Amino acid sequence: MHAMQYDITLPADYDMGIIRTRVATRGHLLDDFPGLGLKAYLMRERADGSPVNQYAPFYLWADPAGMNAFLWGPGFQGIVDDFGRPVVQHWTVLAYDEGPATASAPRTATRRRLPLPAGLAPADAIAAELERHTERASGDGVVATALAVDPRHWELLVLTLWDAPSADAPHSPDTDRFQVLHLSAPGRAGLKAGRAW
Repeated sequence: MHAMQYDITLPADYDMGIIRTRVATRGHLLDDFPGLGLKAYLMRERADGSPVNQYAPFYLWADPAGMNAFLWGPGFQGIVDDFGRPVVQHWTVLAYDEGPATASAPRTATRRRLPLPAGLAPADAIAAELERHTERASGDGVVATALAVDPRHWELLVLTLWDAPSADAPHSPDTDRFQVLHLSAPGRAGLKAGRAW
């Protein structure tokens, strides 16, 4: 399973209603996309206390062929046409789990990027994060959570979807908070739960 995200940072005075309209009119286009586990249409805005206005869709791909079909097909080309070609970040998924609020539509997402300490054996760092992942997945309000790693930069990614509104989501200085405008989840039921190996 692969995680993927691109951040489109917009001007401070950008009308974020344009992003809401974009998602409302186009979000459903991936509701049955082959190979896609889920796509969370994420947005954060300065009006809510974010340091930036940003559109940052997050994907979990069950099948790399689906990811390739999206990136090299008309779906991603629409992003390129409207915003330019963003850097596409991607990670190998280490673990994925549904939470107690799995039946709820996610309203908020949190994202943490954590560098793996250079002096720590990668397997040891991953083991500790897998334990925290299991605890996080059982937390109140968790719809789903994923733990992934980028071994090129030795960076962990923790993305959690919550059923709570933005004001109720967990706060931490190293956590980015987003609104979830829509969730396309054609392959969510088939995503492997727990550790990915």
